[in-house]
Amino acid sequence: MAQPTDQQWLTRIRAGDTSAMGELLSAYQGRLFNVCLRMLSNRDDAAEVTQEAMLKIVQHIEGFRGKSQLSTWMIRIAMNQATTRLRQRKRRLMLSLDGQRNGHAHGDQADALRDTLRDEREPSPAAGVEKQEQLAQLQQALAKLEADFRAVLVLRDIEGLDYQQIADVVEAPVGTVKSRLFRARLALRQQLQAMEGDSADTRSQARPEVQDG
Repeated sequence: MAQPTDQQWLTRIRAGDTSAMGELLSAYQGRLFNVCLRMLSNRDDAAEVTQEAMLKIVQHIEGFRGKSQLSTWMIRIAMNQATTRLRQRKRRLMLSLDGQRNGHAHGDQADALRDTLRDEREPSPAAGVEKQEQLAQLQQALAKLEADFRAVLVLRDIEGLDYQQIADVVEAPVGTVKSRLFRARLALRQQLQAMEGDSADTRSQARPEVQDG
């Protein structure tokens, strides 16, 4: 069955159809969660922020005026909530570092990133350790980027939004989105290269020395 159009959703909701809002949230919950998860790198935080975003959607759906696609508007709300949570994390970390020197680090181009990070299925035996290592490395690199860079990468390379949709979500001109995405991909590549270099150094140091007999 085809998913209802934006106007069909809105017509039902505004007509007082009590089931329409629940159906809309059910249809988009997975996508909103994925956006939050890739921004926050923590499933519990992502689940909580997704719930916060859906509550805001319920509260403000009557004010939606159709200046963007309904899905884009919903993703913007989720992205804003996730960005707010990131700022809260940063403030808490800074307070912890100021109060005592035991700060906790939050552990948390395009096709590889999308294919890897969007796939939430259990890895097959053939994929195994390599798949998990790749996923962990990409997620760690993504988590180290600035929130603005992380946002455009998630929206473009994982969610597959076009430039205009991303501009609507982040509330910036399309030209700014394109420039930011270019710099974000470069930053991600540099993070991955640095991590690969660190990994190579670790492997080298772990090798036992072979002495001449």
